[in-house]
Amino acid sequence: MPTDTSTIVLVGHGMVGQRFLEALAERGLTATHRVVVLCEEPRPAYDRVQLTSYFSGRTPEELSLTDLAFIEDHGIELHLGDPAESVDREARTVTARSGLVVGYDVLVLATGSYPFVPPVPNKDAEGCFVYRTIEDLLAIEEYARRSTTGAVVGGGLLGLEAAGALKGLGLTSHIVEFAPRLMPVQVDEGGGAALLRTIEEMGLTVHTGVGTQEIVVGDDGAVTGMRLSDGSELATDLVVFSAGVRPRDQLARDCGLTVGERGGITVDEQCRTVCDPHVFAIGECALAADGRVYGLVAPGYEQAETAAAAIAGDASAFTGADLSTKLKLLGVDVASFGDAHGAAEDCLDVVYSDSRAGLYKKLVIGRDGTLRGGILVGDAEAYGTLKAFTGSVPPVSPESLVLPAGAGAPVQLGPSSLPDDAIICSCNNVRKGTIREAVTEHSCTTVPEVKKCTKAGTTCGSCVKVLGQLVNAELEASGVEVDKGLCACFSQTREELYEIVLALRVTSHRELLDRYGREEARGGDGCEVCKPTVGSIVASLAPAIGASTYVLDGEQAALQDTNDHFLANLQKNGSYSVVPRIPGGEIAPEKLIVIGEIARDFGLYTKITGGQRIDMFGARVEQLPLIWARLVDAGFESGHAYGKSLRTVKSCVGQTWCRYGVQDSVRMAIDLELRYRGLRSPHKLKSAVSGCQRECAEAQSKDFGVIATANGWNLYVGGNGGATPRHADLLAQDLSDAELVRLIDRFLMFYIRTADRLERTSTWLERIPGGLDHVRDVVVHDSLGICDELESLMAAHVSHYRDEWAETVNDPGKLARFVSFVNAPDTPDPVVAFVPERDQIKPDLPLLSIGLRPADDVLEGSAQR
Repeated sequence: MPTDTSTIVLVGHGMVGQRFLEALAERGLTATHRVVVLCEEPRPAYDRVQLTSYFSGRTPEELSLTDLAFIEDHGIELHLGDPAESVDREARTVTARSGLVVGYDVLVLATGSYPFVPPVPNKDAEGCFVYRTIEDLLAIEEYARRSTTGAVVGGGLLGLEAAGALKGLGLTSHIVEFAPRLMPVQVDEGGGAALLRTIEEMGLTVHTGVGTQEIVVGDDGAVTGMRLSDGSELATDLVVFSAGVRPRDQLARDCGLTVGERGGITVDEQCRTVCDPHVFAIGECALAADGRVYGLVAPGYEQAETAAAAIAGDASAFTGADLSTKLKLLGVDVASFGDAHGAAEDCLDVVYSDSRAGLYKKLVIGRDGTLRGGILVGDAEAYGTLKAFTGSVPPVSPESLVLPAGAGAPVQLGPSSLPDDAIICSCNNVRKGTIREAVTEHSCTTVPEVKKCTKAGTTCGSCVKVLGQLVNAELEASGVEVDKGLCACFSQTREELYEIVLALRVTSHRELLDRYGREEARGGDGCEVCKPTVGSIVASLAPAIGASTYVLDGEQAALQDTNDHFLANLQKNGSYSVVPRIPGGEIAPEKLIVIGEIARDFGLYTKITGGQRIDMFGARVEQLPLIWARLVDAGFESGHAYGKSLRTVKSCVGQTWCRYGVQDSVRMAIDLELRYRGLRSPHKLKSAVSGCQRECAEAQSKDFGVIATANGWNLYVGGNGGATPRHADLLAQDLSDAELVRLIDRFLMFYIRTADRLERTSTWLERIPGGLDHVRDVVVHDSLGICDELESLMAAHVSHYRDEWAETVNDPGKLARFVSFVNAPDTPDPVVAFVPERDQIKPDLPLLSIGLRPADDVLEGSAQR
């Protein structure tokens, strides 16, 4: 093995290469060896797993995994943009593109993989790209500025991310997948169907079961379309190939190293090449001892650790890895773990599927009850726990693990149920026992401390929630009081702060912080957690404690989140959307005309929302009061689409028009929406009223939903749509109008009183001790004797309600904040610009990302020039 003066040369500086350098440093090898890194890319290692987040605003610098101080402190010689060109194994030298020749005692190849591009005609035409590096993304972003339609070849993990990126750039997006379903490696037919439905609802077009036969080009050589294997043609002017990757092993082939039949540098269990003990290969370029090439970062990290251990003379072996994955693709949770497809003999499937909600959950169970694997689409909340139980018999029935909350009393398994050898962090191979040791033996008391100590949760982050539960559970088991305070400024929970504000009539964040904040926080300004939280509490209780009901009065204005700060929803290009209230979804023709005229005059994009309202996008901040003034004059008011408050109360047409309706659902929806409008709460509130059991208004997916019966109304609570759907629970049935309103009053005020910050009613109902039964005892049977107070607080809110838009436009002093630049109030933001699409407008996102001023052919501000 190498002497103290030996040189380690690393070829490639991606995620696995960087982990290898860290492993060398941890073993002290950087202090005793010269370490040279040859990197092809012009930048050091960055987070390729999160590559697509570049299109959401993360900069290349923010994606970086390399602390240059680490490189300097350990004396590592990093050569960027200078890849290895050849290896002379006999002389033990590596020659770089620049002509640099470096001798080595140990050579580690971490060259990764390259994108596979199908050998179709014109695959290299102008407008064709791969999706692998930051430079690839920069090129796609630039070309998308002059494109309208994009197509992605490949419906796997990276292909879906690429399609989402194209859609985010404003292109009409297509996905072409040769397999009969999306993500064929990770999900089965049922999971693929759920994923397909959800993705198509997002506006992407999916073509499965077809291949790309040819890239069609125009006279100028640029892409104009694709010819598919079924004979059809797809018009597109941008193509992204994301059809898988291949091991990048050409350097190894050229120097005579053994490679696999289908590629990959053949290595043993120490990641040492089988024909040269001085050369190692790790990551996607390596064909591991179990005969597999691993394309995930977690196995690559294990290989990096193994190679570093072998170089240091320590015992270590890489014999295989867990291929479990959890991702959020286009906003959809997708996870697979273990034997997800049930390839082993004598296994059974336990499946829950809800195609309407885009949910699919499958567990593969052995005949002895062992959990062998599973697939989760649409809701992967239980991924961390289920993965940890893989290979063992869970302490509860499989059915209870896949049923959604509110459907059959599912069992929530906590971290205490997991065995110590359960792997919590797959990326870094960290077991539960290691996390417990970090708390008990290394005195870690917070998640960041445990992450630093164990590396758990530092890569993809999917295990951080379970990690937090484990840390708190271990601290409590050790007799250590766990800090459950709201933030670094307050040791109290949100519920405790609510009680303080109500009891002592505290009307300002500063007063609350100075009197009840942590000692070190008193006299300060608070933080981004406690300021909006206290602002929401004060707004909820404003009439009862004597505070202003206008959220932009005085100190309250400084406490608001971005949306509340301007009483409108901030959009991705810096413009705002305006959503007037349309109670119950009922609107007169005259008011429809007013909305149309305003949208036309201000050049706004209009969209009918799922909450039976009309959303107008594209308003500059200085235009908001002008738009509101016209809406207010026509009888409209704020729809509070920007606030953590009541959004809408949907309705069907009910018995007035529908032959199945048994109650007037529209009237009830209007009454409820006008009663609870403007009610600030820990999170947004949504409601619906259905006129019969056919449930056309989807009331059981709302925070509080009402369904008509022949005898009155049934009240459901704790429902939720979105990323984590939950069927609402029946709280009470056959209620009169007065009884219904009284129970909703109590339920909402009890939720506002006891919920955590940013906690939906669905989560709150599952978390609160006693769950639904306790809530029913409190709000129906008044078990705590607080119902009179809850009703009184709601009555105060109803009687003191004022429309925020009207208060703003009628007070010249309040209008001063609605400017793009405080020092130039008459100057609009030049980056807020638009381009035409389908007879409307859309944000000019490439313009925004590059930061240029609009060109003359761009729609600037509102109306088209």
